[in-house]
Amino acid sequence: MKALLLSSYRHLEIADMPPPVPGPDDVLVRVAACGICGSDVHGYDGSSGRRIPPIVMGHEAAGTVSAMGARVRNFSVGDRVTFDSTISCGACDYCNRGEINLCDNRRVLGVSCADYRCAGAFAEYVVVPQHIVHRLHESLSFSEAAMLEAVSVALHAVSLSRIDSGQKALVLGAGMIGLLTLQALRVAGCSRVFVADVDPSRLKLATDLGASAALLATEKELISQISDLTHGRGVDVALEAVGISETVRVAIDCVRKGGAVTLVGNIEPEVTLPLQKVVTRQTRLQGSCASAGEFPQAIELVGSGRIQVKPLITAIAPLEDGPRWFERLHSREQNLMKVVLTLGAPE
Repeated sequence: MKALLLSSYRHLEIADMPPPVPGPDDVLVRVAACGICGSDVHGYDGSSGRRIPPIVMGHEAAGTVSAMGARVRNFSVGDRVTFDSTISCGACDYCNRGEINLCDNRRVLGVSCADYRCAGAFAEYVVVPQHIVHRLHESLSFSEAAMLEAVSVALHAVSLSRIDSGQKALVLGAGMIGLLTLQALRVAGCSRVFVADVDPSRLKLATDLGASAALLATEKELISQISDLTHGRGVDVALEAVGISETVRVAIDCVRKGGAVTLVGNIEPEVTLPLQKVVTRQTRLQGSCASAGEFPQAIELVGSGRIQVKPLITAIAPLEDGPRWFERLHSREQNLMKVVLTLGAPE
Protein backbone atom coordinates (compact mmCIF):
# COMPACT_ATOMS: atom_id res chain seq x y z
CA MET A 1 0.00 0.00 0.00
CA LYS A 2 0.97 3.64 -0.40
CA ALA A 3 1.85 5.48 2.82
CA LEU A 4 3.34 8.79 3.94
CA LEU A 5 6.32 7.66 5.99
CA LEU A 6 8.30 9.79 8.43
CA SER A 7 11.63 8.06 7.69
CA SER A 8 13.66 10.58 9.69
CA TYR A 9 12.87 13.86 11.39
CA ARG A 10 11.68 16.49 8.88
CA HIS A 11 11.79 13.94 6.07
CA LEU A 12 8.53 12.51 4.75
CA GLU A 13 8.32 10.24 1.74
CA ILE A 14 5.71 8.26 -0.12
CA ALA A 15 6.61 4.64 0.57
CA ASP A 16 5.31 1.29 -0.57
CA MET A 17 4.47 -0.73 2.54
CA PRO A 18 2.65 -4.01 3.22
CA PRO A 19 -1.00 -3.45 4.15
CA PRO A 20 -1.92 -4.20 7.78
CA VAL A 21 -3.83 -7.37 8.60
CA PRO A 22 -6.83 -7.07 10.96
CA GLY A 23 -6.94 -9.22 14.07
CA PRO A 24 -10.14 -10.99 15.21
CA ASP A 25 -11.63 -7.82 16.77
CA ASP A 26 -10.24 -5.34 14.25
CA VAL A 27 -11.59 -3.40 11.30
CA LEU A 28 -9.45 -2.69 8.25
CA VAL A 29 -10.31 0.79 7.00
CA ARG A 30 -9.49 2.06 3.53
CA VAL A 31 -8.57 5.65 4.36
CA ALA A 32 -10.22 8.40 2.33
CA ALA A 33 -9.07 11.47 4.27
CA CYS A 34 -6.74 12.24 7.17
CA GLY A 35 -6.12 15.64 8.77
CA ILE A 36 -2.71 16.96 9.79
CA CYS A 37 -2.84 17.62 13.53
CA GLY A 38 -0.58 20.06 15.32
CA SER A 39 0.83 17.12 17.28
CA ASP A 40 1.87 15.54 13.96
CA VAL A 41 3.77 18.72 13.07
CA HIS A 42 5.53 18.64 16.46
CA GLY A 43 6.31 14.97 15.80
CA TYR A 44 7.61 15.81 12.32
CA ASP A 45 10.53 17.80 13.72
CA GLY A 46 11.11 15.54 16.74
CA SER A 47 10.19 18.18 19.32
CA SER A 48 7.46 16.08 20.94
CA GLY A 49 9.44 12.86 21.22
CA ARG A 50 6.28 10.94 20.30
CA ARG A 51 6.84 10.30 16.60
CA ILE A 52 10.12 8.39 16.62
CA PRO A 53 10.97 7.44 13.00
CA PRO A 54 10.22 5.41 11.07
CA ILE A 55 6.47 5.91 11.61
CA VAL A 56 3.31 6.48 9.61
CA MET A 57 1.59 9.29 11.48
CA GLY A 58 -2.05 10.43 11.31
CA HIS A 59 -4.99 9.96 13.66
CA GLU A 60 -7.76 12.29 12.37
CA ALA A 61 -9.23 10.13 9.65
CA ALA A 62 -12.24 8.59 7.92
CA GLY A 63 -12.84 6.05 5.18
CA THR A 64 -14.67 2.83 4.34
CA VAL A 65 -14.58 -0.65 5.84
CA SER A 66 -12.45 -2.90 3.64
CA ALA A 67 -12.27 -6.06 5.77
CA MET A 68 -13.04 -7.27 9.28
CA GLY A 69 -11.81 -9.76 11.83
CA ALA A 70 -13.80 -12.89 12.64
CA ARG A 71 -15.36 -11.46 15.82
CA VAL A 72 -16.51 -8.14 14.33
CA ARG A 73 -20.31 -8.05 14.20
CA ASN A 74 -21.51 -4.45 13.91
CA PHE A 75 -19.97 -3.39 10.60
CA SER A 76 -20.07 -4.43 6.95
CA VAL A 77 -17.66 -4.01 4.08
CA GLY A 78 -18.31 -0.64 2.44
CA ASP A 79 -19.58 1.11 5.57
CA ARG A 80 -18.49 4.75 5.79
CA VAL A 81 -16.71 5.15 9.13
CA THR A 82 -14.47 7.23 11.32
CA PHE A 83 -12.64 6.25 14.50
CA ASP A 84 -11.26 7.59 17.74
CA SER A 85 -7.54 8.26 17.92
CA THR A 86 -7.19 6.64 21.35
CA ILE A 87 -7.11 2.86 21.65
CA SER A 88 -8.26 1.94 25.16
CA CYS A 89 -8.06 -1.52 26.70
CA GLY A 90 -11.62 -1.63 28.08
CA ALA A 91 -10.50 -3.55 31.17
CA CYS A 92 -8.59 -1.22 33.52
CA ASP A 93 -10.16 0.81 36.34
CA TYR A 94 -10.24 3.98 34.25
CA CYS A 95 -11.95 2.28 31.32
CA ASN A 96 -14.50 0.76 33.69
CA ARG A 97 -15.29 4.30 34.94
CA GLY A 98 -15.76 5.54 31.38
CA GLU A 99 -12.50 7.52 31.47
CA ILE A 100 -11.14 5.80 28.39
CA ASN A 101 -8.80 8.70 27.63
CA LEU A 102 -6.95 7.90 30.88
CA CYS A 103 -6.66 4.16 30.16
CA ASP A 104 -3.65 2.55 31.84
CA ASN A 105 -2.85 0.79 28.55
CA ARG A 106 -3.71 3.71 26.26
CA ARG A 107 -2.22 3.83 22.79
CA VAL A 108 -2.70 6.51 20.16
CA LEU A 109 -2.80 5.94 16.41
CA GLY A 110 0.20 7.31 14.56
CA VAL A 111 2.37 7.55 17.68
CA SER A 112 5.80 6.04 18.16
CA CYS A 113 7.40 6.58 21.57
CA ALA A 114 9.47 4.72 24.13
CA ASP A 115 6.47 2.65 25.24
CA TYR A 116 4.84 1.58 21.97
CA ARG A 117 4.58 2.03 18.20
CA CYS A 118 1.17 2.28 16.53
CA ALA A 119 0.85 2.86 12.78
CA GLY A 120 -1.42 5.74 11.78
CA ALA A 121 -3.73 6.75 8.96
CA PHE A 122 -1.54 8.65 6.47
CA ALA A 123 -1.78 5.48 4.39
CA GLU A 124 -4.20 3.67 2.12
CA TYR A 125 -5.18 1.32 4.93
CA VAL A 126 -5.20 1.37 8.72
CA VAL A 127 -6.29 -1.25 11.27
CA VAL A 128 -8.36 -0.16 14.28
CA PRO A 129 -10.22 -2.13 16.96
CA GLN A 130 -13.96 -2.27 16.41
CA HIS A 131 -14.80 -0.60 19.73
CA ILE A 132 -13.41 2.77 18.57
CA VAL A 133 -15.07 2.73 15.13
CA HIS A 134 -18.18 4.84 14.39
CA ARG A 135 -20.49 4.99 11.39
CA LEU A 136 -20.79 8.26 9.52
CA HIS A 137 -23.85 10.18 8.41
CA GLU A 138 -24.22 10.12 4.62
CA SER A 139 -24.39 13.92 4.73
CA LEU A 140 -20.79 14.15 6.01
CA SER A 141 -17.95 14.21 3.51
CA PHE A 142 -14.80 12.31 4.41
CA SER A 143 -12.88 15.57 4.71
CA GLU A 144 -15.42 16.89 7.22
CA ALA A 145 -15.31 13.55 9.04
CA ALA A 146 -11.55 13.94 9.42
CA MET A 147 -12.36 16.90 11.69
CA LEU A 148 -14.45 14.87 14.14
CA GLU A 149 -11.53 13.90 16.38
CA ALA A 150 -10.79 17.59 16.99
CA VAL A 151 -14.50 18.28 17.58
CA SER A 152 -14.60 15.51 20.20
CA VAL A 153 -11.62 17.09 21.98
CA ALA A 154 -13.49 20.41 22.20
CA LEU A 155 -16.69 18.73 23.41
CA HIS A 156 -14.76 16.87 26.10
CA ALA A 157 -13.18 20.09 27.38
CA VAL A 158 -16.59 21.77 27.57
CA SER A 159 -18.16 18.78 29.33
CA LEU A 160 -15.46 18.94 32.01
CA SER A 161 -16.15 22.66 32.46
CA ARG A 162 -19.65 21.98 33.89
CA ILE A 163 -21.43 24.70 31.93
CA ASP A 164 -24.77 26.04 33.17
CA SER A 165 -27.16 27.66 30.73
CA GLY A 166 -26.66 31.41 30.44
CA GLN A 167 -23.07 31.48 31.64
CA LYS A 168 -20.36 33.66 30.09
CA ALA A 169 -17.17 32.08 28.82
CA LEU A 170 -13.78 33.09 27.47
CA VAL A 171 -11.73 31.03 25.00
CA LEU A 172 -8.03 31.89 24.85
CA GLY A 173 -6.58 30.91 21.49
CA ALA A 174 -8.45 30.96 18.18
CA GLY A 175 -6.70 28.00 16.63
CA MET A 176 -8.47 24.83 15.56
CA ILE A 177 -9.40 23.59 19.05
CA GLY A 178 -10.24 27.09 20.28
CA LEU A 179 -12.70 27.74 17.43
CA LEU A 180 -14.34 24.35 17.91
CA THR A 181 -14.52 25.01 21.67
CA LEU A 182 -16.28 28.31 20.95
CA GLN A 183 -18.97 26.43 19.05
CA ALA A 184 -19.20 23.68 21.68
CA LEU A 185 -19.77 26.30 24.38
CA ARG A 186 -22.62 27.76 22.35
CA VAL A 187 -24.15 24.29 22.05
CA ALA A 188 -23.77 23.83 25.83
CA GLY A 189 -25.87 26.93 26.49
CA CYS A 190 -23.45 29.79 27.14
CA SER A 191 -25.14 33.14 26.59
CA ARG A 192 -21.91 34.92 25.61
CA VAL A 193 -18.59 33.50 24.45
CA PHE A 194 -15.58 35.78 24.09
CA VAL A 195 -12.54 34.69 22.08
CA ALA A 196 -9.05 36.16 22.45
CA ASP A 197 -6.06 35.79 20.14
CA VAL A 198 -3.19 37.84 18.67
CA ASP A 199 -4.03 36.95 15.06
CA PRO A 200 -6.68 39.22 13.43
CA SER A 201 -7.49 36.69 10.69
CA ARG A 202 -8.31 34.01 13.26
CA LEU A 203 -10.45 36.45 15.23
CA LYS A 204 -12.38 37.24 12.05
CA LEU A 205 -13.13 33.52 11.78
CA ALA A 206 -14.17 33.46 15.45
CA THR A 207 -16.67 36.24 14.77
CA ASP A 208 -18.04 34.36 11.76
CA LEU A 209 -18.50 31.26 13.94
CA GLY A 210 -20.50 33.08 16.62
CA ALA A 211 -18.12 34.73 19.08
CA SER A 212 -19.86 37.46 21.12
CA ALA A 213 -16.64 39.49 20.97
CA ALA A 214 -13.30 38.81 19.30
CA LEU A 215 -10.53 40.36 21.39
CA LEU A 216 -7.17 41.28 19.89
CA ALA A 217 -5.26 42.04 23.05
CA THR A 218 -2.24 41.22 25.16
CA GLU A 219 -2.34 40.20 28.82
CA LYS A 220 -3.23 43.45 30.67
CA GLU A 221 -5.46 44.77 27.89
CA LEU A 222 -7.42 41.52 27.76
CA ILE A 223 -8.04 41.45 31.52
CA SER A 224 -9.36 45.02 31.31
CA GLN A 225 -11.59 44.24 28.34
CA ILE A 226 -13.10 41.17 30.02
CA SER A 227 -13.73 43.23 33.14
CA ASP A 228 -15.58 45.83 31.05
CA LEU A 229 -17.60 43.18 29.18
CA THR A 230 -18.69 41.50 32.44
CA HIS A 231 -19.22 44.68 34.51
CA GLY A 232 -16.22 43.89 36.67
CA ARG A 233 -17.34 40.38 37.59
CA GLY A 234 -15.30 38.18 35.24
CA VAL A 235 -16.42 35.25 33.12
CA ASP A 236 -17.83 32.10 34.68
CA VAL A 237 -15.40 29.85 32.86
CA ALA A 238 -12.26 30.27 30.77
CA LEU A 239 -10.95 27.59 28.44
CA GLU A 240 -7.25 27.95 27.68
CA ALA A 241 -6.41 26.50 24.26
CA VAL A 242 -2.83 27.71 23.85
CA GLY A 243 -0.72 26.09 26.55
CA ILE A 244 1.76 28.76 27.67
CA SER A 245 2.26 30.58 30.98
CA GLU A 246 0.93 33.93 29.80
CA THR A 247 -2.44 32.63 28.62
CA VAL A 248 -2.87 30.39 31.67
CA ARG A 249 -2.33 33.43 33.92
CA VAL A 250 -4.76 35.52 31.88
CA ALA A 251 -7.39 32.79 32.09
CA ILE A 252 -7.11 32.79 35.88
CA ASP A 253 -7.26 36.60 36.01
CA CYS A 254 -10.37 36.73 33.82
CA VAL A 255 -12.66 34.34 35.71
CA ARG A 256 -14.96 35.42 38.52
CA LYS A 257 -14.56 34.31 42.12
CA GLY A 258 -15.53 30.65 42.27
CA GLY A 259 -15.10 30.35 38.50
CA ALA A 260 -13.37 27.62 36.53
CA VAL A 261 -10.39 27.42 34.19
CA THR A 262 -10.13 24.43 31.89
CA LEU A 263 -6.66 23.79 30.48
CA VAL A 264 -6.71 22.34 26.98
CA GLY A 265 -3.54 23.78 25.40
CA ASN A 266 -0.38 21.75 25.82
CA ILE A 267 2.70 23.49 24.43
CA GLU A 268 4.92 24.23 27.42
CA PRO A 269 5.69 21.30 29.75
CA GLU A 270 5.57 23.64 32.77
CA VAL A 271 3.78 26.94 33.41
CA THR A 272 3.71 29.41 36.29
CA LEU A 273 0.45 30.53 37.82
CA PRO A 274 -0.74 32.91 40.58
CA LEU A 275 -1.29 30.37 43.35
CA GLN A 276 -2.61 32.78 45.98
CA LYS A 277 -5.20 34.14 43.55
CA VAL A 278 -6.35 30.62 42.68
CA VAL A 279 -6.68 29.70 46.36
CA THR A 280 -8.24 32.89 47.75
CA ARG A 281 -10.70 33.27 44.86
CA GLN A 282 -11.49 29.53 44.99
CA THR A 283 -10.81 29.02 41.29
CA ARG A 284 -11.22 25.49 39.95
CA LEU A 285 -8.45 24.34 37.61
CA GLN A 286 -9.35 21.42 35.35
CA GLY A 287 -7.11 19.66 32.85
CA SER A 288 -8.65 18.17 29.70
CA CYS A 289 -7.05 15.34 27.73
CA ALA A 290 -8.27 14.11 24.34
CA SER A 291 -11.88 12.82 24.50
CA ALA A 292 -13.81 10.15 26.35
CA GLY A 293 -16.84 8.96 24.41
CA GLU A 294 -17.81 12.24 22.69
CA PHE A 295 -17.49 10.90 19.12
CA PRO A 296 -21.22 10.11 18.63
CA GLN A 297 -22.13 13.60 19.84
CA ALA A 298 -19.51 15.10 17.51
CA ILE A 299 -20.94 13.20 14.54
CA GLU A 300 -24.46 14.41 15.37
CA LEU A 301 -23.48 18.06 15.89
CA VAL A 302 -21.39 18.32 12.73
CA GLY A 303 -23.96 16.39 10.72
CA SER A 304 -26.73 18.75 11.85
CA GLY A 305 -24.63 21.86 11.22
CA ARG A 306 -24.68 23.02 14.83
CA ILE A 307 -20.90 22.81 14.77
CA GLN A 308 -19.30 23.97 11.53
CA VAL A 309 -16.01 22.50 10.36
CA LYS A 310 -15.83 23.47 6.69
CA PRO A 311 -14.68 27.05 7.42
CA LEU A 312 -11.72 25.62 9.35
CA ILE A 313 -10.36 23.54 6.47
CA THR A 314 -7.68 25.57 4.69
CA ALA A 315 -6.76 22.98 2.07
CA ILE A 316 -7.66 19.51 0.85
CA ALA A 317 -4.70 17.92 -0.95
CA PRO A 318 -3.60 14.47 -2.14
CA LEU A 319 -1.39 12.38 0.13
CA GLU A 320 1.50 12.86 -2.31
CA ASP A 321 1.52 16.57 -1.42
CA GLY A 322 1.89 15.75 2.28
CA PRO A 323 5.61 16.57 2.59
CA ARG A 324 5.06 20.06 1.18
CA TRP A 325 2.11 20.81 3.47
CA PHE A 326 3.95 19.55 6.54
CA GLU A 327 6.82 21.88 5.78
CA ARG A 328 4.45 24.83 5.30
CA LEU A 329 2.74 24.09 8.60
CA HIS A 330 6.07 23.62 10.35
CA SER A 331 7.25 27.02 9.10
CA ARG A 332 4.12 28.57 10.70
CA GLU A 333 2.89 30.01 7.43
CA GLN A 334 0.14 32.55 8.03
CA ASN A 335 -3.56 31.76 7.52
CA LEU A 336 -3.18 27.98 7.65
CA MET A 337 -5.69 26.20 9.83
CA LYS A 338 -6.48 22.59 8.96
CA VAL A 339 -4.97 20.68 6.03
CA VAL A 340 -6.65 17.39 5.08
CA LEU A 341 -4.81 14.84 2.97
CA THR A 342 -6.89 12.58 0.75
CA LEU A 343 -6.40 9.19 -0.85
CA GLY A 344 -8.20 7.97 -3.94
CA ALA A 345 -10.80 9.74 -6.02
CA PRO A 346 -12.08 13.16 -4.84
CA GLU A 347 -15.43 13.21 -3.04
